[in-house]
Amino acid sequence: MQEYKREFIDFMVEAGVLKFGDFTLKSGRKSPFFMNAGAYVTGDQLHRLGLAYARAINDAFGLDFDVVFGPAYKGIPLSVITCMGLHELYGKEARYCSDRKEAKDHGADKGQLLGSELHDGDRVVIVEDVTTSGKSIDETYPKLKAAADVEVVGLMVSLNRMEVGKGGVKCAQDEISERYGFPVASIVSMAEVVEALDGSVITPELKAAIDAYYEQYGVK
Repeated sequence: MQEYKREFIDFMVEAGVLKFGDFTLKSGRKSPFFMNAGAYVTGDQLHRLGLAYARAINDAFGLDFDVVFGPAYKGIPLSVITCMGLHELYGKEARYCSDRKEAKDHGADKGQLLGSELHDGDRVVIVEDVTTSGKSIDETYPKLKAAADVEVVGLMVSLNRMEVGKGGVKCAQDEISERYGFPVASIVSMAEVVEALDGSVITPELKAAIDAYYEQYGVK
């Protein structure tokens, strides 16, 4: 495992973004872990998060793209800090773009999008916090294609929960990749989280709860 991945796992725990315990997810599943990217709130945390996204994007997709797109609402700051991280680490100039939940009908920046305009031929990387069902991409992808004839290079999320998606067989990331034809990657996976934290944050009792969760909801 690359060092930045280990550092990112420690960072998620330190920031209170990744928590362990007893949680009920939006899907109704009872989970022994929970991730809330909204807990990144300070300048230092956002800076470190942007650098982690930039490193992971470079590892997974390279730097041949034009735009970082973040679906509203959590994706808006993610797209901004990722562009900053790409510039700081690699001197890469990427434009940020996000969508609005409701189109703006006045002013010079009216329309469905904010940030950079999209142009035919633009190569786009989408950034999200976590993907469990792919619902947000189902909403986002048509907006991108309606704005311009863009090519999606890939989707980067911070954590791959590694559980079955809507189809009940494959994980949500694989379902999205099959449905839309672009790769989906994550900064870290739950398997890497368990590897890094086993014996410290993750006690034998918690490890047993995580194993039981994946026995029920994990990808076979």
